[in-house]
Amino acid sequence: MVSPFEVLGVDPDADEAAIVRAYRQRVKEVHPDHGGTTEEFQLVQTAYEEALAALDAETDALERESDDEAEPQRQGTRVEYLNYEVLDDHGWSLDDEALFEKAAGADLDPADYGQFLVQPHEYLLEAAENRGFSWPYACRGGACANCAVAVVTGEMEMPSSHVLSSEMVDRGYRLSCISGPTTDEMQVVFNLKHLPELEELRLPAQRFHHAQPTD
Repeated sequence: MVSPFEVLGVDPDADEAAIVRAYRQRVKEVHPDHGGTTEEFQLVQTAYEEALAALDAETDALERESDDEAEPQRQGTRVEYLNYEVLDDHGWSLDDEALFEKAAGADLDPADYGQFLVQPHEYLLEAAENRGFSWPYACRGGACANCAVAVVTGEMEMPSSHVLSSEMVDRGYRLSCISGPTTDEMQVVFNLKHLPELEELRLPAQRFHHAQPTD
């Protein structure tokens, strides 16, 4: 059986930075938009998650050798995502309780529907970018709604300094650039920027389209 490190092309003792670099390169090579296949794309995603999980397990084992009791830490959040743009194509509604069940059976492109693991202390937008996705954003600081998502199940922590109204927050809207998951599993609909109620909170993407995730 091929190990996740072999899939990524890194040594089993590689550190997190090396694993992330290798993943970013491999996911570009196998992305369906660049001539790869969905199976290859998912294989690389899974290998990346398993490699990081193995690294976390090794770190935890070293920490336990100190014999000090510590609170168990989350190993990450499994995020199931769906692109808002496909809802109209299929006649789906954001309020549909079976929305993700329908998406799972619709054979959607992996850029529009799938799952990935968000590591502790990662913002959702950052996690999506680290796994090869291009989710919309503009300011990256909570000052616009270009990166807004709808949390269908699960929870996300968002600082109080943001542009969303209390009603929007109550409806489950969050800004993915400054929000991180706080539950083990989540379902989110991304790319909400064209919702009418968010129109006045958008910034022109043109001034940011040359920006990189690491800027």
